[in-house]
Amino acid sequence: MAKSDSNRNRRPSRRDGGAHPKKQYSKNRNSQHKPQRPVNKSNPDEIRLNRYVANAGICSRREADTYIAAGNVSVNGKVITEMGYKVKLTDDVRFDGRKLNPEKKEYILLNKPKNFITTTSDEKGRRTVMELVSNASKARLLPVGRLDRNTTGLLLFTNDGDLTKKLTHPKHGVRKIYHVHLDKNLALSDLRKIEAGLELEDGAVEVDAISYIQGSPKKEIGIEIHSGRNRIVRRIFEHLGYTVTKLDRVIFAGLTKKDLPRGHWRHLTEQEVINLGMIK
Repeated sequence: MAKSDSNRNRRPSRRDGGAHPKKQYSKNRNSQHKPQRPVNKSNPDEIRLNRYVANAGICSRREADTYIAAGNVSVNGKVITEMGYKVKLTDDVRFDGRKLNPEKKEYILLNKPKNFITTTSDEKGRRTVMELVSNASKARLLPVGRLDRNTTGLLLFTNDGDLTKKLTHPKHGVRKIYHVHLDKNLALSDLRKIEAGLELEDGAVEVDAISYIQGSPKKEIGIEIHSGRNRIVRRIFEHLGYTVTKLDRVIFAGLTKKDLPRGHWRHLTEQEVINLGMIK
């Protein structure tokens, strides 16, 4: 009788084919009480206000929180101080009264090849520079200034409207250097005329510097100019009876073609963006 009681009260062992009660309990506990993954109900058309302000280039997201709390930011005419407030991309968001662009500012530098026109589209079906940077960004980037179809070299793209205005206005004296190839040697007397300034049909034009390319034929010229007038470099030499056979922009606003092959593009570095912002 004692033996029977002992067998009845004995826990089943692995040898008996039974499962360990504790292990069985642990398994059931995990399966029955596994936490549910929260459902993401965020609206893809809305973003946090601090991110909107940061993307507009005003400051960092952390600094944006401070400005929001201080009442510097309004949405659709109403000052917002609430942390985590969400806005739509179509909302009118202003910082100290100035309307903000919600796109993050981007800057792409292209080494333009020949046979591409500097425009966003062309009704004649010609190839445009936009094809060359089509996969550079999802933002709507626009070229800063123009290079004509047969001119090669540096062309900047950005969605930063303020910087575009600064870089294209002559009063800021943005440095542009071109490597010019002529159909014949440039006479020293003509070089001096260009250096002194020429009177073209649409007014006087001055160059910042001009020189022969050291170690190259006299038909290769380096010219620095800040005028943004259409085809101005070609017209300078045509005025004196020369034909420009090749024209390459090698420096633009301090940016160079170093490590940037023809037809390729790259993002500007943070330091390069800072340098552009310092142009006065």
